[in-house]
Amino acid sequence: MTVEAPERRGTTIVADRAVQRIAEQVISGLGGVGGAARRILGVPLGADNPEQPANVTARVRDGRIRLAVELSVDYPDPVSRTTQTARERLVREVGEMTGLVVDRVDITVTALHSDRSRERSLA
Repeated sequence: MTVEAPERRGTTIVADRAVQRIAEQVISGLGGVGGAARRILGVPLGADNPEQPANVTARVRDGRIRLAVELSVDYPDPVSRTTQTARERLVREVGEMTGLVVDRVDITVTALHSDRSRERSLA
């Protein structure tokens, strides 16, 4: 068996959807965050639900990843610390799993959830 020289081998392409799924799994393992209602033109389709996963959109271009994340944060957790932790974890873990560079993570916090709001959503 002959092995092709590196410059003659094919290229592995990682699809946007695959990166999106990976990022969704990473963010779902993070405490203090929950889902956001899907939106069309800024109008929510349903309610923000802390039990649902965050919304993630991924774009892969030239070996670099850009992520857009919509999520809700548990109140009274500090929003800035929670989003910074989420951003750092996404950059590190998505980068490790894909072998690509995550160069941008935009996070939009759509709601804050307290224990009382969780109780109302379960009723």
